[in-house]
Amino acid sequence: MNIILLGPPGAGKGTQAQRLVERHGMRQLSTGDMLRAAVKAGTPVGLEAKAVMERGELVSDAIVSALIGEELDAMGPTVGAIFDGYPRTAAQAESLDAILAGRGRTLDRVIELAVDEDALVERITGRFTCANCGKGYHDKYEQPKVAGVCDKCGSTEFKRRPDDNEETVRTRMAEYRAKTAPILPIYDARGIVARVDGMAAMDEVTAAIEGIMAA
Repeated sequence: MNIILLGPPGAGKGTQAQRLVERHGMRQLSTGDMLRAAVKAGTPVGLEAKAVMERGELVSDAIVSALIGEELDAMGPTVGAIFDGYPRTAAQAESLDAILAGRGRTLDRVIELAVDEDALVERITGRFTCANCGKGYHDKYEQPKVAGVCDKCGSTEFKRRPDDNEETVRTRMAEYRAKTAPILPIYDARGIVARVDGMAAMDEVTAAIEGIMAA
């Protein structure tokens, strides 16, 4: 099965993708990760992308399409793909159709993790982690059992990501809406879009996604 998993930063998309990888042996295809890996490995597409980035230019759709094609070829025909961060435009959606068709694949589902913006802002801006072991906490939902002391390692040092602030989160949400708006109607017309409550508990979201994939 080949799916697109949509959701703004903080919606839990990465967690759900990893669970699909673990449960079904699927491959998560994140264009950013693939570009970095291709550049590091020095593949033909990676070298082309590196030259473009070194000029300070954006990597073209053609390069990204070639990169996705390489990954699909390396995966083999029986491994399902989870597309993350691609496509973001109508043109990229059309390219993905061609890439998949050329390899005897089809896009089976587009699953969107729907979120409430205000609740998502609260979820993200409240996050903090132990500076020593990385255990995650939240101002409202998961405080250390002893105030100021990490449950896992006993450290008293904590940190927050500098971009976990309201202004940045709302900017990301606006960008997400702008980028997904052009492609959702395309897939809605095909009847392959399913929406899941991304604000539900992680296990509930996982169960909903499993139900969609099994249908």
